[in-house]
Order: sequence, then C-alpha cells, then structure tokens
Amino acid sequence: MISMTYLHIAKQVTDVPQMPTTDWLIETNQWKDVVQAYLACINFVDAQVGKVIDALKQSDYANNTIVVLWSDHGYHLGEKNRFAKQALWERDTRTVLIIKDLSALPGRVSNKPVQLLDIYPTLVDLSGLPANERNEGHSLLPLLENANATDWPYVAISSFGRNNIAITDETYRLIQYEDNSIEFYDISKDPNEWKNLSQSEGYEIEINRLRGFIPKEQSHLSKYSRFNLNDYWRKIFNSNN
Repeated sequence: MISMTYLHIAKQVTDVPQMPTTDWLIETNQWKDVVQAYLACINFVDAQVGKVIDALKQSDYANNTIVVLWSDHGYHLGEKNRFAKQALWERDTRTVLIIKDLSALPGRVSNKPVQLLDIYPTLVDLSGLPANERNEGHSLLPLLENANATDWPYVAISSFGRNNIAITDETYRLIQYEDNSIEFYDISKDPNEWKNLSQSEGYEIEINRLRGFIPKEQSHLSKYSRFNLNDYWRKIFNSNN
C-alpha cells in the first residue's frame, strides 16, 4: 500500500513536463532512437577519456599521477515513464566514480555507498597531506585498499531541494520528502525501485535507522537560484524572493 500523500508529493517534485514520457516515445516510435542517441553520447565521451589516458601513459607522469573519473548524475531512459534525471531515485542520483591510485591494482570494485564529497578527502589522504577538518566527506582509502572492507559505516546522502532527501546503504534506500512522506526500497532485491515498502511490516527498524542519517540542519536554497522546472519548484523559488 502506498499513500496518496506520497504519490502527490513525489509527482510534484519529479515532474519534468519539458521532457517526453515513455508512453509518448512508444506511441511515436522514437524510444529506440532516443536510447541510441544517449548511448552514442556515452561512447563519444568514453573515446575522449581514452585519449586522455593514452596521453598520460605516454608522458613522464604515468607512474606518479592519481586519476579520478566521475560524471554528472544518472538519467532515466524510460523507467518510471520518464526521460529525465531530476529525482531522488537510484537511477537519477547514481554516478560513475573510478579512482586509479599509484598502486594501480586493477579490477577492484566496491559496492559500498560513497559520495562525490568523498573525492577531496580521498585525494588529500592519497597525497599524504593533512586532513581538512571542514570536509564532510570521508576518505575512500580503506576501500581502495580493501574493496570489501566490512568496517564502512557510512551512507550516501542525496538531496533535491530542501527537506527532500535520499539515504542509501548497501541494502536499502530511503527517500523522505518535505511533508515527511517516504519511499523505502530493498535495493538488494529491487534495484529498479518498483515496490515501495514504506507501509509494509517488518521494516520499521531499518527505516528509522536510515532516517537517523538525515541531516538535522539543511541550508536554505539561495535566493539567487532559479529552477523553472515545474510549478512545485517555481513556487519554492518565488517564495524565496
């Protein structure tokens, strides 16, 4: 069971009327073309990354350079009837993060939740520099040394406007909106987030545990920002001025 409150706020926050729906692309026989174009963009970027790496290999700095590759956040290609990326689901907030440190050991893959906030403290750590106490991220050095480290107590936190926030660990994902309605998924079994378990029995402990990671204080949106995505966002930014 999913409450109507959840459906209402989720649709308000994630509505992207400028973008086509999956239904429309199917009706107009354009879904395949859109996906093909998206994959072509990825292929082009991959080729440019290859050029940079090839140049590094041929330089004097091949063995003393740390390489970090990351990207913009993800994009729906038809899932949940949308072609867009403005939302708090996993497919929207997930991104690429590849680090080649000086040990250059290949094939290490970690499924631990990490954040782009972790890049800076990781580079500080790998460079042997003193830690910056103002950093909110965490050094990923323990995961670079042991991708399956069991003592990784951190979650990944994503926000989309004030008080709309997602908390993710290895197994679960909690999304809480500004009206306190929630979505809760077992992403180990339901990676596409089809079944909202927020009203199901047996998950209260895990829901409350992840809720404990929601920041107690969240900054107000800048009065100089503009986000003309839909009526929900227009109302928020208009109220800031």
